[in-house]
Amino acid sequence: FPDDGQRYELLEGFLIVTPAPGVPHQLIGARLQTALMNYLETAAYVVGPGVVQRPPKTHLEPDLLVFPPPLPRTEKWTDLAGHWLAVEVFSPSSRRYDRDYKRDAYLALGVREVWLIDRWERSVLVSNREGGKDRRVVDALTWQAPELRARFRLELAGLFQDL
Repeated sequence: FPDDGQRYELLEGFLIVTPAPGVPHQLIGARLQTALMNYLETAAYVVGPGVVQRPPKTHLEPDLLVFPPPLPRTEKWTDLAGHWLAVEVFSPSSRRYDRDYKRDAYLALGVREVWLIDRWERSVLVSNREGGKDRRVVDALTWQAPELRARFRLELAGLFQDL
């Protein structure tokens, strides 16, 4: 893909091009990444953006990706053993793709849980592979990492502060 400031993704062979994220989008991502890293410590890795792919037709880049150790010996994203969590922060240009296409693709590719963050509605839509109903969170986001006893908890008021 060209290095022109746009985000290029493939979903079952269809090209998705979105503009680079803006300041509010990146601020939400940074706040969430910091909170997740503090919670997980060394139990998992949190990167942003990450890559979830099934070559040659699917290459998706969630805003944040959480995956367990060990790190693969190669630099290939396809060599990761699993994906615990993929997070998308809605932008005006990505909202439809994130909600209507990418969420289901992440789950089909083996991601255990997907969060779709909507700063305008100040909410998070949580979806998981177990096939339960999606849940819309408006107060505090909670999550249980597969390897940890403690639960992650994040007040959404802090995530959306000043936005």
